[in-house]
Formats: sequence, C-alpha cells, structure tokens
Amino acid sequence: MRFSYWIPATVDWSEMLDAGRHAESIGFDGLWVADHFMPNQPEPAEGPTHEAFAVLAALAAAVPRVRIGPLVAGNTYRNPALLAKAAASIDQISGGRFVLGLGAGWQENEHRAYGIDFNTFRWRFDRLEEACVVIRSLLREARTTFDGAHYNLVDAPLDPKPVQSPLPLLIGGGGEQRTLRIVARYAEEWNVWGDPAVLAQKGAVLDRHCEAEGRDPASVHRSAVALLFMSDDAALLAKLRSTAIERPHLIGTPAEIVEQMQAYRAAGVEEYILPPFNFRSAAERNETVERFMTEVVPHLR
Repeated sequence: MRFSYWIPATVDWSEMLDAGRHAESIGFDGLWVADHFMPNQPEPAEGPTHEAFAVLAALAAAVPRVRIGPLVAGNTYRNPALLAKAAASIDQISGGRFVLGLGAGWQENEHRAYGIDFNTFRWRFDRLEEACVVIRSLLREARTTFDGAHYNLVDAPLDPKPVQSPLPLLIGGGGEQRTLRIVARYAEEWNVWGDPAVLAQKGAVLDRHCEAEGRDPASVHRSAVALLFMSDDAALLAKLRSTAIERPHLIGTPAEIVEQMQAYRAAGVEEYILPPFNFRSAAERNETVERFMTEVVPHLR
C-alpha cells in the first residue's frame, strides 16, 4: 500500500509547507490538497483558503520525492484546457510526480459566491465526461480538436507535455452509475471516502464498469480517505466509538489500526490518504502521524 497525507488549504502557507515537508520526511508517499475557495457553510467564514493549483506548484518545487495532486479539482471552476496546461506545468516542475485529481464539483455555496454556474447534477457530470476527453487528448496528442456540447477546441496544442506518459488522471467520488463509469472509461486512478465495506462494494461496481469497457479492473489504482483516531487511551477510544462521527474513520490503538487497514487492503485499496481535519493542534497531528508511520505502516507495506 501507499500512504499519503492531505494538507489542509485553510492554514497559512508556511504551515502548509511545514506539513508537506514533515510528511515527506517521515515517509509518506504523496501529498494532496483540496480545491475549494471557501468553507462549506451558509455564511462566508474568516480565514484563509488557498487556491489549490498555486499551492501544488509551490509544493512541487519545495518538497521532493512524493506524488502531488488536488483531491479533487472541481471541473466547473476551470476550462479543461487550462486545467491540462496547469497539470502539465506542475508535472514538469515536480519532475513527473503530479496526479490530476478531478471531480464534477459539488460545493454549491462557493459556486454562488463566485458566480460559477452550478446548474444540475446531470449538467455537471456531462461536463465532467467531456472534460476527461479534452484533458486526455491534450496531454497525449500533438493537437486536439473537439466539438462537444460544453467544450470546443480547434487544433489546440499543449506544449510542453508532462514528464509522465500518461500523466495519471484520478476521478473522485462514489456514484455508481455515472462516476464509476467515468472512472472505468477515462481514469488511471479512483478515490472515495469510505470504510472497507463501502470500498469493496463500490470496487465491485467499478470492476463491472471496467469489464463493460473492455478494460482490466486491476489497471485502476484505488485510494480511500478516512479520518484517523489513534490512541492508547482506552477511555478516549471508548468515547470515540460511542460518538456519531459523520465521516468514515478508523479508531483504535496502533495494533487495531493495522487490522482496520488490512481490511482496506483486502477490499482492494492500494493507497490510504490521511486527512488531519480532526487533530486539535499541530503537536497532536505530528505525534499521531509519526506514530502511524512507525507503528502501523511497516505492517502494510
């Protein structure tokens, strides 16, 4: 398995850079950044929310070795040709370590605040599918001409090309009818929040979509996101287990986390992405992720 770290974009840049360098230094394989412009709440909140691609370019230059990408870019926010250009440039900066994570776009409040068309679910997913065609062609072909319902290109170049051939396209989301079919048709990687049962069930749906496309299901790299609550404090763990936690999560001692991660691996997950959203301080975050890398990861790699 690979193990990656999700850097929050809602802190100062210096803290983002420190977190990325720390994660790389203790052995994480990748760094991911969300693509949002504001928190997902009814009223605008004070505080920073950095633009993902500017940050990713900086991380590509400042942090060595690890894979880097957005988790995931909202397709509604940028023309796919611009997105492909940014991806190729960041891949050049990183020396071939960029992954282009892409999704249909879901956070309605920032669409409204920034005057970006949100429209319908079907409209957003139709645009996503066209964007995948455009991006794949631009990254791989000398010139691209495309006449779609949403995007139109005429003899468009993309130069320089990315270092990687192909540069991985990751699709985020768990929708079984549209999202997973788009993954099977266009993507090298797939990501979703979920527990092992969810990953196994949706992974089986993805397998069927791959087979319908005449594609080997094993050719899709699969990653999962879940919050991490790791401690030796039995009382704290009991309290956490009795608490309703909305997002998928892992709770336990290091040995128990190993068992839970083995269940992810058995469900076909090849990469676990650790989001630090539940940590109360940088000290708690650093202590927990360091213990995770020394006491959990060696049992799974």
